[in-house]
Amino acid sequence: MTPLEMLRAHPFLAGLPEEWVPRLTGYARPVVWHPGHRLFRAGQPAERFWLVRTGQVALDFPVPGRGDVGIEMIGAGGVLGWSWLFPPYRWQFGAVAVQRSTAVEFTAEGVRRLMESDDRLGRQLTARFMSVVVDRLQASRVRLLDLYGYPALPPTG
Repeated sequence: MTPLEMLRAHPFLAGLPEEWVPRLTGYARPVVWHPGHRLFRAGQPAERFWLVRTGQVALDFPVPGRGDVGIEMIGAGGVLGWSWLFPPYRWQFGAVAVQRSTAVEFTAEGVRRLMESDDRLGRQLTARFMSVVVDRLQASRVRLLDLYGYPALPPTG
């Protein structure tokens, strides 16, 4: 499968005007990760993002005294990485492959230039990535409630 075919098949890009998808392939390449491969850690420079094709990647963040705490699993059809889109371009979370995984990797700087050169494409991709941001923040909130939520109070009476 060519990078163009991979992009056309990924749900994140579904519905984009056909002429935009080939423009993205100039910044894309297929990658494979094996279980345990650390893609990035919170705070490191965010220079790439990925459309996951197969496998699973765990998102985590460091919690003092607890180490890296899992937040969410990203599987086939998912998007990995949004920190590349917003200055200061540093990862907000970490990511590690849980299963053998395949993805399409994008060079963030090139995609940012493409988005800046075409306002319509830029708005469309930004809106799609904002949906990813909202999903990640919601997953983080739920996970933090699991970790730090208040225990139920005993019944009074």
